[in-house]
Amino acid sequence: MSNVQQETFEIIAKQAKIEIDTIKPESTLKELGVASLDAIEVIFDIEEHFDIQLPNEDADFDNGTVGQLVAAVERQIATKKSTE
Repeated sequence: MSNVQQETFEIIAKQAKIEIDTIKPESTLKELGVASLDAIEVIFDIEEHFDIQLPNEDADFDNGTVGQLVAAVERQIATKKSTE
């Protein structure tokens, strides 16, 4: 598990008040019991933690998986590093 995935899972677990072991890359935030408003908070926390800005299309709360979210975070980190 990458550091980005681990840290993203930790943020989701804290926000959803669930055990980190219950989070799988194929899980959706909705399946994990994260309501829409809480999902927005998760995204804000992730953006703040990694100092990135996630495009709206990467924040699909209903259908997007946690794995897709991690991949989006990794893309933004890579983009940020390439422009520094």
